[in-house]
Amino acid sequence: MSNVNSERRVESDWWADPIPPNVKFGEGFYCETAQIFRFMRSPLPDAVSLGNYVSCYAGCSFALGKNGRCTVGDFTRMNGALLMAEEVIEIGSHCLISWNVGIADSDFHPIDPAQRRQDALALAPYFKDRPPRPPIRTAPVRIADNVWIGMNAVILKGVTIGESSVVAAGSVVSKSVEPN
Repeated sequence: MSNVNSERRVESDWWADPIPPNVKFGEGFYCETAQIFRFMRSPLPDAVSLGNYVSCYAGCSFALGKNGRCTVGDFTRMNGALLMAEEVIEIGSHCLISWNVGIADSDFHPIDPAQRRQDALALAPYFKDRPPRPPIRTAPVRIADNVWIGMNAVILKGVTIGESSVVAAGSVVSKSVEPN
């Protein structure tokens, strides 16, 4: 089992970089590799806040934009989840999040076809005279305590999942889910 030492490195990690300083974690935090934080762009203090005894296995990835924040409550286990936060993702305590689950608080691209075209030009690495990116809509995602999210589920922006709920494997959740 890996532990995080005082230098913010994971024992026996194949990834050379340490856990970023704006990732806060509680007692008993388990992380297989600091590589799960490789897509963090948020410079905010406490961009990621992980509670006590949170487990993040190697397939996980925290992809945070420049204003992104993510909190995870105590005793939550994530095994291969992709968390994409431009604004905020909040996950409660005692949650189980399975392989290949995607949680996103944004579409990450415009919906309007003309704006999508502008966005493609803005993101093209070698295109000269790139226009600015159009605004991207975000809405927080909130997952309450004791939620189980099955393999390959997708949780979309603006969704709240109520306490003690189960999201079936392969679900696409575009509307909030009541507790239980």
